[in-house]
Amino acid sequence: MPIKDVFLPLVGQPRGPALAAIEKCVSVAADLGARITALALEEDVFERPKVMLPDDREFAQASLEASDMQQLLNAFTDAACCANVRAQSRSGKVPADQIGAILAEHARFSDLTLVPVKPHDSRTETIVEALLFESGRPLLLCPEHRADELRSEFENVVIAWDHSARAARAVGDALPVLQAASSVRVLTVAEDETDAVVRSGTALVDHLREHGVFASFETTKGGGRSTGKVLGSWANSHGIDAIVMGAYHHSRLNEIVWGGVTKTVIGQPPCWVMISH
Repeated sequence: MPIKDVFLPLVGQPRGPALAAIEKCVSVAADLGARITALALEEDVFERPKVMLPDDREFAQASLEASDMQQLLNAFTDAACCANVRAQSRSGKVPADQIGAILAEHARFSDLTLVPVKPHDSRTETIVEALLFESGRPLLLCPEHRADELRSEFENVVIAWDHSARAARAVGDALPVLQAASSVRVLTVAEDETDAVVRSGTALVDHLREHGVFASFETTKGGGRSTGKVLGSWANSHGIDAIVMGAYHHSRLNEIVWGGVTKTVIGQPPCWVMISH
């Protein structure tokens, strides 16, 4: 099924990397030929009413400045206009503990959710967790710290293949991206290239060929490093635009139950990462 309707959550402060990530996410939607819907949310925090004195110019100026949420929406609107993409936006104030659930609910009505990711940020990880386990839709993670250098076209894609059901689900969700790519590689991180590893990888290559995707299979050794770091280093050294991978199957984003691969990649994606559960 083609990707025709994408969702972009907007949460946080409108700093440079965040604004660059918004622009790049909108460019991806344009390249896919999809409509993009942004939902900007901010915490609904009670504040005591303030009394402004007639000569309180500093307070008057502050009251005229756009809120963080409005600045994020403005950046989205500007990017959508420049990219000439069909776009719509919504906003709201909600309790902090409901942000993830509300975003996940809206994501259910899209083919793909684009998520700007701040490096090793607990709130971002909480939102990603909610989207993964409550939306039923794949995510495309955009690393804010690398937004300026990311390409919006996914020419070179790697599938992180660990022979699991979740990896197979990710491949199915990513088929429109894989079919549009110029180069697709299937990569398994393994210390030994056993017959079972080769059979699994070549079987996936054969399956992809039936969908018009001509991929290659290879393995790489971890060398004692975590699989997540190996994937990141391999992607960077091979000019990869996007990684396709399955999320760990447990329900909490921490090292004990998620496992190192998912936490490493979500904590600081090395490039675009399309991830499914």
